[in-house]
Amino acid sequence: MALTALSPAARGHLAMLTFSALVAGSFSFGSLIANRIDPVALTAVRFAIASALIGAAAVLGPGLRRAHFVAPWRYLVLGGLFGTYFVLMFEGLKTAPPVSTAAVFTLTPVMSALFGWMLLRQITTPRMALALVVGGAGALWVIFRADLGNLLAFDIGRGEAIYFVGCIAHAAFTPLLKVLNRGEPPLVFNFGTMLAVVALLCIYGGPTILAADWSLLGLRGWLIVAYLAIFASATTFLLLRYSSQHLPAAKVMAYTYLTPTWVIGWEIVLGHTVPNGLVLVGVVMTMGALWLLLKDEEKPAPGRASAAR
Repeated sequence: MALTALSPAARGHLAMLTFSALVAGSFSFGSLIANRIDPVALTAVRFAIASALIGAAAVLGPGLRRAHFVAPWRYLVLGGLFGTYFVLMFEGLKTAPPVSTAAVFTLTPVMSALFGWMLLRQITTPRMALALVVGGAGALWVIFRADLGNLLAFDIGRGEAIYFVGCIAHAAFTPLLKVLNRGEPPLVFNFGTMLAVVALLCIYGGPTILAADWSLLGLRGWLIVAYLAIFASATTFLLLRYSSQHLPAAKVMAYTYLTPTWVIGWEIVLGHTVPNGLVLVGVVMTMGALWLLLKDEEKPAPGRASAAR
């Protein structure tokens, strides 16, 4: 079936399915270079590359007009949140395993639903609330390594704790995309936000960026940076922005529940170790949460689109 034959909501779901697969790759690949280059420098370079690509596409497409950059503080707010998320992600990957970090990422739907209500008054239905609880429980099961002793003692790794703070920024970012957009073309809006990420990181960590020893990356490291810039930044940014315009914030972030599963797949492909059976129970729980969140609350009325899609 051609994409044009799909409804906007269906295309939003397809976009987020692709988003989850690409994001998962950033955990597995990112962990390979997290300890080689400072997270601020790495994030600045990946977004410099991504913003150049998106900017070129914007010039060739809708064009860049002064009217598109009215109230530039909007881009700074979004860029600050997005930059914070990625810097803390790579800081967390220095010590946290990719699957465990991906499990932390699955806590964002709960926070996104809260921000969605605060900013957009989007209501969480009973089914969605149940899914968020199940998914959150599954994520915690993985984060605490399927050990009740760790859970009761709240023994969480330093990397997971750092990354959790970044996930708060990511959860706020999703509904704010809809709040702060004033009708700008997606490419232009994405370019403005990515450019803001680069500008803020250069202001915050200019000396760190200049002092970074990029020779430590090697060929494989630069290929990973290319993946992060093109697929895990530029492409996922477009997918997330598109989906946030057609789906409720909680359902957009529901696809994060697929991330641990995708990461396990990436880890197997890369020849790395995977979690034991008890930890995988938590991954199964997150899959169940995804099913609950994507299942329509009720059938749509004739001639009308379901509000739950």
